[in-house]
Amino acid sequence: MSHEPRLWEQHCCLPLLPTADLTELTRYPLGSYLSVNIGYAPQSTRESLELVTQFRRDALTDGRFRLVHSIEDAWPEVPTAETDATLALAFDLEDSGPLGGELDNVELFHELGLRSLLPTYNHTNAAGCGCLDTDDTGLTAYGRDLIRTLNEVGVFADGSHCSRRTGLDIAETTTVPMIYSHSNFATLWAHPRNIGDDQAKACAATGGVIGINGVGIFLGRNEPADGAGRIEAMADHIAYGAELVGIEHIGIGSDYSFDAEDFNAELAGNPDSYSEEYTRYGQLQWAPPEDLLGTSGVRGLDEALAARGFSAADRAAVFGGNFARVARQVWRD
Repeated sequence: MSHEPRLWEQHCCLPLLPTADLTELTRYPLGSYLSVNIGYAPQSTRESLELVTQFRRDALTDGRFRLVHSIEDAWPEVPTAETDATLALAFDLEDSGPLGGELDNVELFHELGLRSLLPTYNHTNAAGCGCLDTDDTGLTAYGRDLIRTLNEVGVFADGSHCSRRTGLDIAETTTVPMIYSHSNFATLWAHPRNIGDDQAKACAATGGVIGINGVGIFLGRNEPADGAGRIEAMADHIAYGAELVGIEHIGIGSDYSFDAEDFNAELAGNPDSYSEEYTRYGQLQWAPPEDLLGTSGVRGLDEALAARGFSAADRAAVFGGNFARVARQVWRD
């Protein structure tokens, strides 16, 4: 049996509304795994629970999705006709705020498909510091307890959007591989959302994986017409990461925003919630799902990596094998 290319997308975003159109996700290649955001700092526990419940209901009604309970649901070692024809769907939280300070809620969200959580979204909270904070004190005692709980329940501890010290503290605290679900390298583009080499090395030392994103302002390629440049910049970050920590520690978390219009409106209306590093480049641009594996007919990321000499095995590892490997180590059914 031949199989279409599949992708492990470690982070993408629908509108954070129960009315969001889940069918937008079918722009990804069938057979892929998708981690979809269900909340960050503004969402309450109730709001994120209502959102994930609605997303699950819509997925089952649609029929083109399979809800993830186990790693075999997400990334079967031997794909079948059924898995080739559907998208594996799991969820992530971009802040610990929706837990409401209750660590028991990690288990509750896990039962509903949560498989990845990052402690802080850009700014300090009860768990630690964010990447836009000037005073970086790292994880709090609660934050360290949160990482231990994620380990116990079987949810990725994620350092994206966290401060440098918080990311390093996650690596120090976790007993299983951590991840950066959607973070690029500050050495290539000095944006506060990008991570330092020390963070990348600490993540890799846990056995973890860094997901490269396709956000224009984090790549230094945010011109609306520069889609090809964003793909080449993603390839630059993958090549840099492979040299720095090894190809086995690099993956994809494109951070594609199906709610781009809403997010750009929020940036314009609430600039104090972000920083000039988010707002001074104009409206944010993203690399769309079709450009990752080249399904749109243009030169995609897969082809860009092949042109740089990455083997088929290396590309398969980046596009899914690496995140699947650490999921087998971290997740619990």
